[in-house]
Amino acid sequence: MKRNNSTKHTNHLAQAKLAVVDKRKIIEYLLSFNHPSGRDKAVFFHSLGFRLQAWQVLSAALVRHAKENTIWDKKKSSFGVKYVIDGPLQTPDGRNPSVRAIWFVETGEKQPRFVTAYPLKGGSHDTRTRPGSSN
Repeated sequence: MKRNNSTKHTNHLAQAKLAVVDKRKIIEYLLSFNHPSGRDKAVFFHSLGFRLQAWQVLSAALVRHAKENTIWDKKKSSFGVKYVIDGPLQTPDGRNPSVRAIWFVETGEKQPRFVTAYPLKGGSHDTRTRPGSSN
């Protein structure tokens, strides 16, 4: 189904084994209580047992999330392809909540780069959180 350069997918992220999560995205954004738009995410990720001192744990969990969960949405542009991946995120405390992660592959590149992640409201099957939902 194609709509506004958007394609629904059920595949896994191609080249997920090459996925890169920039250290700064973790320590200066997702786990930073000082970042203006990241502080709510920091509260969420800290509540699951992720810590700034062990930022690699969250990085590895995000890469694993990309490898194990299916692509929910894919949008192509002249800059590259944005992938939306929904599914459980393995956490230190074992709660493994449903999380949406965004990855981007630049045109001409193969390596997916992490953009952001956030909790899904109501779990991964809640259509209110899905792109293109009529709810």
